[in-house]
Amino acid sequence: MTISDDADREQVLRTKAVRQLKKQRDFRSHVLVYVLVNTMLVVIWVMTDPHGFFWPVFPIAGWGIGVIMNAWDVYGRQEISEEDIHREMHRLSR
Repeated sequence: MTISDDADREQVLRTKAVRQLKKQRDFRSHVLVYVLVNTMLVVIWVMTDPHGFFWPVFPIAGWGIGVIMNAWDVYGRQEISEEDIHREMHRLSR
């Protein structure tokens, strides 16, 4: 490996790290907005008809699915590796 290769590799790692940190920060913002908005909806429900149908369940559940998918994207999804690419290329060449 040359110094240039090390510098390129360092830059690639830095770019990936910055991208991941931005995704994590954006996710935390998403969760905060989710909690604040849905809390406001529950307060509205309590103030207008606390013994009626709990209608905030629909935005809480629907948006909750989006929050879960966002969390999976940020914390659970694995990056595509070179091995994955070669395996798929081999499968497609059959």
